Amino acid sequence: MTARNRTLVLLAALVVLAAVAVASVLHASARADRRNQTQTGGPRVTPGRVTLTGSGRMVFRNMAWGPHRDELTSVPAKDPSGPRTASGVKCLRFYAASGTGVCLRAVHGPVSDTYRAVILDASLHERAHYDVPGIPSRARISPGGRYAAWTAFVGGDSYAGTNFSTRTAIVDTRTGELTPSLEAYRIVKDGRTYHAADVNFWGVTFAPDDRTFYATLGTRGTTYLIRGDLRARTVTTLHTNVECPSLSPDGTRIAFKKRAPGLPKDAPWRLYVMDLRTLRETPLAEYRSVDDQAVWRDDHTLVYALPGDYGADLYTVPADGRGEPRRISTAAVSPAYLR
Repeated sequence: MTARNRTLVLLAALVVLAAVAVASVLHASARADRRNQTQTGGPRVTPGRVTLTGSGRMVFRNMAWGPHRDELTSVPAKDPSGPRTASGVKCLRFYAASGTGVCLRAVHGPVSDTYRAVILDASLHERAHYDVPGIPSRARISPGGRYAAWTAFVGGDSYAGTNFSTRTAIVDTRTGELTPSLEAYRIVKDGRTYHAADVNFWGVTFAPDDRTFYATLGTRGTTYLIRGDLRARTVTTLHTNVECPSLSPDGTRIAFKKRAPGLPKDAPWRLYVMDLRTLRETPLAEYRSVDDQAVWRDDHTLVYALPGDYGADLYTVPADGRGEPRRISTAAVSPAYLR
């Protein structure tokens, strides 16, 4: 090949690369524009005042395309698919109880995003914020509003795999005292103090006594339901193969996802409910894989997210193993019921 031909080939390659780059930028811009435009057939969302007080409402992250995507929105709990009131406050993960909220959000930088946990008051105003060391995953508030917890991925990007690392923090919203990682707590396993380099915690759920909590502990390829003591700073293993627990309002049962045999490696979970007194497990009538920390709508019904056209939709299923799943809201995730 002559020098002239080599030059022509190089120029042609540069032109192709430039065209690909321009097309990618245009595609990303068009996609961003589409996300900011209300889509036909989607839920109706209008701006308004959203608070975390009162009862009978559900607040969640709106996933519908349009100017209010990712904002916290509110609907009547009895009409979860009805018109939404948007708050203007954006969150990736969210939860609320007793007039206090926790909002895990991205902080966009010139090179990369960082993440932050923001404690919200009843009017969704920031009371405090804390750095989050990775991609937000789970968030919870204690029933009385005193404690907030959140989990982030600091290595890997999915609970489905075996090569991931999480960091779970708990903060006292009254005093601001922060425990950056539950790994600082003493672990009691089989009656003895347990140490391991691969310990991970995720999915905190609080009891109403402002002392007890439950969460998942992962170590050496096994997951455990643990009961934690905020005063003693200890956690104790209770049962195996439990992930993302959620304590029922009456405090007697744990809803959780469990790895079930025969399911794909990237979608291995079934929803169960466990009686904390007997440790008896009941499989629920949702046969799809649920990668979420379910929320109790009341003592009889669970709410959880599954993938949907806009990112995620919310479903309910009875907590006793009977009935069948029912979709209650499209383009929604991270629900909290105000009681």
